[in-house]
Amino acid sequence: MNGVWLMLILGSAVMLVSASADAQGKTTPARAKKRLLVVSHTAGFRHEEAIRSFEKVINELAEKSGQFTLEFCRNADDVKTMMSPDGLKKYDGVIFSNTTGDLGIPDLQAFLDWVKSGKAVIGLHAAADTYHNEPRFIEMIGGEFLTHGAQCEVEVIVEDPSHPAMAHLAPRFRVFDEIYEYKNIDRAKLHVLGSMDKHPNDGHPQAGQPGDYLLIWCKPYGKGRVFYTGLGHRGDVIESEWYKQHMLGGIRWALGIIKKPEPRIGQPKK
Repeated sequence: MNGVWLMLILGSAVMLVSASADAQGKTTPARAKKRLLVVSHTAGFRHEEAIRSFEKVINELAEKSGQFTLEFCRNADDVKTMMSPDGLKKYDGVIFSNTTGDLGIPDLQAFLDWVKSGKAVIGLHAAADTYHNEPRFIEMIGGEFLTHGAQCEVEVIVEDPSHPAMAHLAPRFRVFDEIYEYKNIDRAKLHVLGSMDKHPNDGHPQAGQPGDYLLIWCKPYGKGRVFYTGLGHRGDVIESEWYKQHMLGGIRWALGIIKKPEPRIGQPKK
């Protein structure tokens, strides 16, 4: 009988130690890191400075956050293998780092279906200057590059301060960058995060005129999530601390690391 009681006591002690360890998070397996593919191949204009700066920044963000790992897709041969239907199976999302032109994705519809299955797309700046001949890609990103003027300082209005890509920014903040205008874009189909209420003072005849100019947005795509920022032409912008937080928030949201807020499509302009 004493032996039985001893076994029961020892067993209870082990369970208590185990429960204590679990409560402290010491025995709970670490959550698997998300896997991101960073695509910087270009088939049109190449933003060399921006691409180099972003590769530096994204490596820093991956290391410091500890929430995702990276692989890089830098040329046409990489695209053929890493963005094939089989190649994409190992990733949770794709970053289009100032890509341009027809990238040569082996099966574009398979890629789009992969995103719709619940994957992440993060696009910066010239991601909207990619696949002009593919309405399906443009619809996924949410807008298509039309033109830009000279680099200039603009005032960006934060339309959703609760979004993790925007929460650290002032309600209106100023940035000097190359500012895109878009076509095939519809506020009613996007959750707009940042916009301008006047045309950029970039030498255009309409410079300074009132208007609604979208710049940063997110959206669902099937079960997937798309985050796009029009900022990110200049290396000094990309390497600034506020932009790093901007990108990290967008990445974490798109990957589902941060579950909320859900996109409010067609959010009215403030």
